[in-house]
Amino acid sequence: MKRESLWEAQRKENPGHSAWYISRFEAMRAEGKDLHGEARFIDAMVPRSARILDAGCGPGRVGGELARLGHHITGVDLDPELVAAAIKDHPSVDWHVGDLSELNLPGQKFDLIVCAGNVMAFLAPGTAREVLQQFREYLAPDGRAVIGFGSGRGYDFETYFDDVGAAGLVPAGTFSTWDLRPFSPSSDFIVSILSPMP
Repeated sequence: MKRESLWEAQRKENPGHSAWYISRFEAMRAEGKDLHGEARFIDAMVPRSARILDAGCGPGRVGGELARLGHHITGVDLDPELVAAAIKDHPSVDWHVGDLSELNLPGQKFDLIVCAGNVMAFLAPGTAREVLQQFREYLAPDGRAVIGFGSGRGYDFETYFDDVGAAGLVPAGTFSTWDLRPFSPSSDFIVSILSPMP
């Protein structure tokens, strides 16, 4: 039986949640806010025309900018309303509705997988390790995954690192922000670069 994600539970409780999320970022963009910190981080890690999976792509904020910078993007999100917004704003990108714990992208391998926007904290409880295993499966041999999420959302950093190891991944760099500030035990956000175990 498919497990309900915390994002789906939130949408069920508040049917307007996805529309609010989309309009929130539209308003920030209209105000001139910088919404591309994650994309700059990712762009610096890969050569031009890299194959990148935007895991939990939402309305395409990160993947759309990476596509504009010349990368080949595949985006996956569980929320059809968010994916529809991504398609509307970035029609040339390969967007999919799907569950990250059951990725279905036959024959694809990615130079980099980015999972931003607290996606890990909104998964169905108990599925984070499966999601990380899927990331490991879809990474190219020398590929890397970059995951960012905040603490205090039900998925603590210690459990995350246990799941990372169990999924066959190893941390290759850990920061507390997308602009590379150091990570410490008191950090309330993590940006983690992961590589496949040798």
